[in-house]
Amino acid sequence: MSSLAWIDFDEAERQRAQRIMALFQERETRDELGLGAIRDSIADHLFPGTSTIQTRLRYMLFVPWLYRALETREVPEAQLRTEARDAEIRLADALKAGGESNGIIGRDAGPRLQRLPSSVYWAGLGAWGIRVFPGSLDSLFVALRGRGRSRGASSGEDALADARTPAAWHPALPLKPGDLLERAVFRLTTDEAQFLIDRLIARQPTALLTMLAREGIDADCDHVWTHPHLSAFPAAARRLVQHGEIFSHVMHGAALLYNLALSELRQRDDWIEDYRARLEAWSEELDPAAVRAWSLDDFWNVVEHPAHVVQPAARRFVSEWRDLVLAGTAQILAAPAARRLVEQRERRLKNGQSRYANRAVRDRWTGASGADRLGFRWAQAKSHLRDLAHAR
Repeated sequence: MSSLAWIDFDEAERQRAQRIMALFQERETRDELGLGAIRDSIADHLFPGTSTIQTRLRYMLFVPWLYRALETREVPEAQLRTEARDAEIRLADALKAGGESNGIIGRDAGPRLQRLPSSVYWAGLGAWGIRVFPGSLDSLFVALRGRGRSRGASSGEDALADARTPAAWHPALPLKPGDLLERAVFRLTTDEAQFLIDRLIARQPTALLTMLAREGIDADCDHVWTHPHLSAFPAAARRLVQHGEIFSHVMHGAALLYNLALSELRQRDDWIEDYRARLEAWSEELDPAAVRAWSLDDFWNVVEHPAHVVQPAARRFVSEWRDLVLAGTAQILAAPAARRLVEQRERRLKNGQSRYANRAVRDRWTGASGADRLGFRWAQAKSHLRDLAHAR
């Protein structure tokens, strides 16, 4: 069994470790062909603090409200952790009591819930500056334990201990509703929405998410590159969105070919037919002139992000796949070079767990792995923007 332990890294390293741990449990982060660092770099530039398993925006307030209420508890650390977990589980019941149904974390799991809202939103709370405590959730419990122990000390020692314990939440955090754990709703108040927008402006001033939040723009489109206000995006964001669109479209073909190859190995005629049809549709929709004009040098420059390292092998894979696409998408289905490129990439990434090489692993495959176009977390950003726009 492997594990990640918390070491005294600086904040940047600590946040990177938190993101890695979060990715292990996210359902939509399957990275069969090693494109995750590129995907996440684009997403973190456009929509920082978001995650594919976030649901509703008011959790950005629910979590600090619940934990701030625990800060004055003078109890052992184990009890503090138990009370925190119980409060997060009770929140799901309170949301149901408030008439909510969609987006409740733990709606069906109840006490069996494994991924608590605090772990889902922790990194985002830091990225938006709502959480000012610099460490992990575990280190917050340790800090609160130390603060609780100081209650038995003299008043001078008590004040010194409190001064040494960093504040956990932004001082302008809106007040918690008095009945939060009895009846809760996802709709933001206008003051709560403004607080969230202010935090974005302060901590993520250049992000597309911040611009859309500040302007109150709520658009229901499937992809960010089909946004009705695309022409009004800041130049840097528009440039990145345009790169993201073509990257998503071009590399979607490689993902479809991977799924087709596995379907053939599994001898599933229904899956084979579906992926052949999807590859044909992909080929028809792709604009060869746009692919030819796509500058990979510029792409690598704009997607660079301090939190993600794009390995040289990933760059080579993208470049070689693009060359094959330029040679003719109609031949991708049958081209040995295309199939070989995808297979070699997956085998190098997965080694003994390769679905090409390991029949037991392949037999557990359920018919789809990373088969949808990359969206760069637009679905989550769109939901958060809608919550901001509908505040009252």
